[in-house]
Amino acid sequence: MKRVPLIKMLAGTALALAVVSSPVIARDSTSKDKKEVLYPNATRTEPKLDLTSEKDQKAINEGLDAVNEQDKAKAEKLLQPVVDGSKSKYAQALALQGLANLHYQDGDIKGAIGLLKRSLDNGVMPNDTYFQLEYMLAQFYMADEQYQPALDTITKWRAEGHKETAESYALEGNANYRLEKYPAAIAAIKKAQSLTDKPNDSWNQILMASYSESGQSDQAGQLAQQQLAANPNDTTALNNAVAVLMQSQKYPEAIALMEKAKAAGSFKDEKNYINLAKLYLVTGQESGDPKAPATKAMATLDEGFSKGVLKPSADNYMLLGTAAFMAEDNGKALAAYQKAIPLSKDGEPHIRAGQLLIAQNKYTEAKGLIQQGIDKGVQHKGTAYMLLAEACRGLKDKPGAIAAMEKAAQDPETSAKAKAWLKSPTVSQ
Repeated sequence: MKRVPLIKMLAGTALALAVVSSPVIARDSTSKDKKEVLYPNATRTEPKLDLTSEKDQKAINEGLDAVNEQDKAKAEKLLQPVVDGSKSKYAQALALQGLANLHYQDGDIKGAIGLLKRSLDNGVMPNDTYFQLEYMLAQFYMADEQYQPALDTITKWRAEGHKETAESYALEGNANYRLEKYPAAIAAIKKAQSLTDKPNDSWNQILMASYSESGQSDQAGQLAQQQLAANPNDTTALNNAVAVLMQSQKYPEAIALMEKAKAAGSFKDEKNYINLAKLYLVTGQESGDPKAPATKAMATLDEGFSKGVLKPSADNYMLLGTAAFMAEDNGKALAAYQKAIPLSKDGEPHIRAGQLLIAQNKYTEAKGLIQQGIDKGVQHKGTAYMLLAEACRGLKDKPGAIAAMEKAAQDPETSAKAKAWLKSPTVSQ
């Protein structure tokens, strides 16, 4: 499924992990103390409860309490015998849902789904319990990234339970978004927001992402700006607004938004500094004069490092090196790449640094770094070997240059250039 860059999406929905019911012994008389019915308009006919064993009732009460206390050993000891041996389907259903919660707590979501389905298929439980468990099953499907079953389950829950809640439409919208059904996702999230005066902030993220993915970038941008205006110090709102503007390729507007936020002291994490620097570099690449935007990118990253917000990492130093290189400050670029070298998992900073050293005629140092980079692993190996050949030529090491070019000739990206050089008269002499 698609994910929207820079907009952090929820993996699923918040799950109600507490068990939803305790057993009621079937009595001949009706209790005078009736609790509020949660599903008064449900179409499902409530079955007659078949729990008559005081022993089963005690085991389930204590077992469900143990589930809520996350005491797995005690809960399993009490509930599994009820599942295996009770004559009451009602008791078995409640025990199964307790065990389902245990599996979810252990991270076994598929196991939790299987047990919860068995509980529902058992069928002998009051409507309030049945529909709460059915809703929980939809949540479990979301957590397991089974989006169509989640959608099917919540649709069935609403049709039979005749209940509408903001949270259920938010779940529906999330599932539709994951299935790339963006118009349906938009409709569901709007419905969710209409049913409450306290909509969850994450719902707007799904709505913005759905607008963006369906080509409605103006609506996405409008919503993002509204969120930011309502929460000017909210880093998430800022990142969302910037992400939507970037996806619409409205880079000047995104930059203006971030510059305003930085001036107001709203840059709270390194993502803010990195995104602004990348925006400067993107606009610089698209302009005829990249130096000025790259200089701004370099200054932004320097500020982030000086404030301790930007952490020393290979990626951050590589970005600073790129900004400095585009700003024509090769000394600063080289220093940044050299800082990235001991932190990097690959040889990319070695190659960048080696290229700059060649430009400074420091061929011995360049050759060593480039070879280290190749040994550590680089994405464009042919280019790296061509740089190695250039360093060897600077050292008057003709055999070394030929050996490096022969390696470059094996890479499809550099094969033609390398073979042409190897066939040139200067090499054959």
